[in-house]
Formats: sequence, C-alpha cells, structure tokens
Amino acid sequence: QEAENALSMHPKVYDIAVFGVPHDEMGEEVKAVVQPVDMPASDEAAASLERELITYCREQLADVKCPRSIDFRPDLPRHPTGKLYKRLLKAEYWDEGALT
Repeated sequence: QEAENALSMHPKVYDIAVFGVPHDEMGEEVKAVVQPVDMPASDEAAASLERELITYCREQLADVKCPRSIDFRPDLPRHPTGKLYKRLLKAEYWDEGALT
C-alpha cells in the first residue's frame, strides 16, 4: 500500500497496482503494474521509465517496500463501479508461475 501511494504521486503515473508475485529464491517480491500517463513508445523508453519510478519510490520508502520490477499497461482492469480488480492482475502472475 505504501509503494502504491508513493508511486501514485509521480506525475507520469495515471493508475497503479502493487502486489506480491512469485520469486524462485525469495518466495515473493513486490511488483507494480502501472498505467502511465503516456505509454512508452519503445522497450528502451519503458526500461527508462521503470528505472525512474523505482528510483522515485526508493527515495521515499525503504527498498524492501518498493517494486523490484514494473510492467506497463494501457489500462488496468476495473469493476463497473470503478474499483480496481487487483486480484485479476495478481492472478496473471501467480497462475503463470512467473518467476522473476
């Protein structure tokens, strides 16, 4: 929650979800899925924005509370009432057994 709150204040972040994902050595790690104000136009731009956001988070919170990686999406899934479907996002990573 703290990382979500911190990153939501960044001017390039439109919407965000932060949750734990599987990690082969640590068991679980912090992951962020961000809907940026402007989607990165290339992999290089996405990597640059990812570094910028992680650095921004680490300036405000302990490293352990900040995401180790960030994925970008044009939209985040929302219930018709507007509530974020964080469980759907998280399930994508757990169901795949994504180990990062």
